[in-house]
This record gives sequence, C-alpha cells and structure tokens, in this order.
Amino acid sequence: MSKWEMVQLGDVCTGVITNIAQKDLSDNNGNYPIHGASGLIKCVNFYKQDKPYIAVVKDGAGVGRVSRMPAKSSVIGTMQYILPSKDIDVNYLYYAMVRMDLARFYTGATIPHIYFKDYKKEFLPLPPPLVQQKIADALDRANASIEKRKMQIEKLDLLIKSRFIEMFGESEISDDVSLFNESIEEMFIGPFGSSLKNDCFVDEDKSFCMVYEQKHAIQKSFDLDNRYVDKSKYDELKRFTVQAGDIIVSCRGTIGETYILPKEAPMGIMHPSIMKIRLKKNVYNSVFFNELLMQFFKKNTSANGSSVKMAITAKNLGQLQLLKPSIDAQHQFADFVQAVDKSKFALQQQLEKQQFLYKSLMQKCFNGELFGNE
Repeated sequence: MSKWEMVQLGDVCTGVITNIAQKDLSDNNGNYPIHGASGLIKCVNFYKQDKPYIAVVKDGAGVGRVSRMPAKSSVIGTMQYILPSKDIDVNYLYYAMVRMDLARFYTGATIPHIYFKDYKKEFLPLPPPLVQQKIADALDRANASIEKRKMQIEKLDLLIKSRFIEMFGESEISDDVSLFNESIEEMFIGPFGSSLKNDCFVDEDKSFCMVYEQKHAIQKSFDLDNRYVDKSKYDELKRFTVQAGDIIVSCRGTIGETYILPKEAPMGIMHPSIMKIRLKKNVYNSVFFNELLMQFFKKNTSANGSSVKMAITAKNLGQLQLLKPSIDAQHQFADFVQAVDKSKFALQQQLEKQQFLYKSLMQKCFNGELFGNE
C-alpha cells in the first residue's frame, strides 16, 4: 500500500461560480464552446477558461455530475468551474471527484443545489504527478471501452427506430383511428406520495410484494435494489397492482421512459413516480405499442428530460389518436425488435461486466494497489 498524502479537495482546486444565463446567448455566435448540464449548448464569441478544467452541475437536474471541459470554453450558471492547482493533474482530479459521489451533498426539496463550501472538505489521496497521470490514463482506457459498448447499444436502438419509420412513417399520431383510451384496460399514475412514505417499506423477508419505481422504467429491469411492502399495505393499495405484461412509464425527473414488465416479473404495486398502462387484448402488440409510446415521448419531452411539452397524465394520453396499423404489421415489427433485443442483451451483459471491472479498477487505483510506492 502507498503512503500518499491525503488532502482535502479545497486544498488542490478552487470553485468559481458563473452568472451566464442560456437565454442571453441566443444572438451570440462564435468558435468557443459553452456547456450546460445537458452538454454543449452552442459556440460563442468568448471563453472564460483558457486551460482544461472540471465543471460540476450545481443546480437542478443532474446535480453533482462531474465533467471534464476543454481549454478556451465556458459553462452557464447552473454549473460551477472547478479549477485545479498546479499540484494536481486535471484528469486525475476528475476521477477523484467522480469517486466522491457529489450528488449526496445536495440540499433543496424543489430544485436541488450543491455548494463547493460543503464538498470541498472531502479527502482524496495525492500521489506524485507521474502516478496521477498513470491512474488517469488507466481509467481513461477502461472508460473508453464502456463508452464504446454504450454506443453499440445506442446504434441498435437507432436500428429499431429506423425500422419503425420504414414500416409506419414518422408520425405516431393519426386522425384515422379511435381514441387511445378505447384501447386501454387500465391507465393511471401511482398513489399519492402520502400513501407510500419511506416508513411504509419493510425488509424483503417480511414483505408481501415489491414496489415498482421510476428506476425500473429508466433501467428497463425489475432486478434492482428493490423496496417492499407488507400484506397490509398491499391490501390498502391493491388498486395500484402491476404485473407481467403491464407497461410502466416514468413520470418524474427523467420523464417518458417506458418498460414492459416481462413474464418473469413479480407482481407488485406502483410508486407515485410511475404510470401503469394495461392494454386490451388483441388491439395492440405490446412491443409495438411500447415503441410507439417511447417515440411519442421523445418528441414531446424537453432536451434534458426535466419538463414536458405535454404533461404525462392519463387524461391527456387518453385523448390521443395514436397510430394503429394492422395487428399483423405490429407482430412483424415486434419480431424484429425481439431479434435486435437479443443482441442488445448480450452487449448489455458485456457492459455490466465492464462497469464492474471499472469500479474495481478505480478502487485499486485510489487505494494505491496498482501504482503505489512509485
């Protein structure tokens, strides 16, 4: 094990705020990038930092997310500059801050905020400059493999979208069919938050069923770090039961992510952060309908997913006249999706393995197990 000096974050970098607002950039064009929480906004005719630096989302969606930024660039006021001192490599600092999980420092119930004055007290090891570079290079290589795998998965998603457009056109809405409501057996959002507070959850071994939450819709999986309720709470909220074949939709924060609960998914109840859609039989193929719904939400949500042009409510969705091609065409599309999903599943397994190895590598790097005593 190494005997590297442990320092506080505030000892090796400086936090600098900015008051640039995105609304003030509409008429400003140039060659220098300016970034927001969701990424590049545009190129403008000025820059605030002439050297590479770190930026942290300090307000709103994505609070605590850490990014590396290039020289001669800027960020808007929802982010904060983190400027490294001469004693620390900017790439090493980036990984050290990612490891700190800054989101846990947020305050504010409506709009979350984090403050440099709070997280600057976090400790990190400070190895010699050459070792800092070696650690950053090793983590860069591991991270590049993860990003490559993610891009492969994204390309398969685009393949599905292209096939959808090829078969059915670019619009998910049609004037030639009956209301969406007429194809639905059940559709509503989960219970009021006061009905399912944190003290309602119990340990799995004392539970009756799990609770489906927004994370299940976002991560497209039921096998996560789940929460559970007992039989008494289930009986109280059994109207909000979800089961295999239902489609759940995320309705808070990251809005409009959908997930068809597979046949092996256990019965559970809904969290207030999701909507359940149960289709009538033989009207829609659920795989086709899920893709239809996802594409509709992508067109009707904002760029960062934090707001919607049309609120996701059962009343609003029910009034839509969604595309409804022949059931044979729907089945044909579903067969294509399921074939692509087999490839996605294999890539997803590889991605999860790479992410596990990346976390292990990061742990070893910062513990001095790989580059210690140099």
